[in-house]
Amino acid sequence: MIIRKAKTSDLEGIKSLLLQVLTVHHKGRPDIFKADCRKYTDEQILEIIADEKTPVLIAADEEDRVMGYAFCIFQQHIGSNILTDIRTLYIDDLCVDENIRGQHIGSSLYNAVLDFARENGCYNVTLNVWSCNESAMRFYEKMGLVPQKIGMEKIL
Repeated sequence: MIIRKAKTSDLEGIKSLLLQVLTVHHKGRPDIFKADCRKYTDEQILEIIADEKTPVLIAADEEDRVMGYAFCIFQQHIGSNILTDIRTLYIDDLCVDENIRGQHIGSSLYNAVLDFARENGCYNVTLNVWSCNESAMRFYEKMGLVPQKIGMEKIL
């Protein structure tokens, strides 16, 4: 396995994994997430891959097939009245192909994100996880993440 920055040739593999992520979220919260769609269009994926502010790391096998990805976004609040100007790498989406989970691809990908964040002068790495995605929550806790803030809701 190799972990590298995404290329345009990774588009099909990324699209397949985006569908897997949406399926998990739709099953957990069909009131919020639509079925049979993706978070990003093909054009949006290609724009994200090309933008240095939104790095995408890929875990690829020996035949260069996408096994997992981590969509990231650099965040910094320069000039904020209340927030310090620390540089954060936000993990917008992390997925490993459901057919090959349990092989430590996710932890390798996450650790590569941490290394990438350190190399780019980040203070921290953050992410959001839906409470209906219990396996993801367990994974992130195992990786050492702790709650930073909690989103709450009241369905009316």
